[in-house]
Amino acid sequence: MPEVKVNEERCKGCELCIVFCPKQVLQLSAKFNSKGYHYPEFSRPDSCTGCAICGWMCPEVALEVFK
Repeated sequence: MPEVKVNEERCKGCELCIVFCPKQVLQLSAKFNSKGYHYPEFSRPDSCTGCAICGWMCPEVALEVFK
């Protein structure tokens, strides 16, 4: 099963990973990182296909996708 790992401290809350995910497996966390940004959470692992679009879209390289 694919897995998305989020480096919470690198995230700047742009939400591009959430917007471009074709299966909507990410959601914005209610928590903040140390810079004050909400970061994405991997919320629907059963729906993830491992396409890695979220990682490609992230300008901060804060996501890694493992198949």
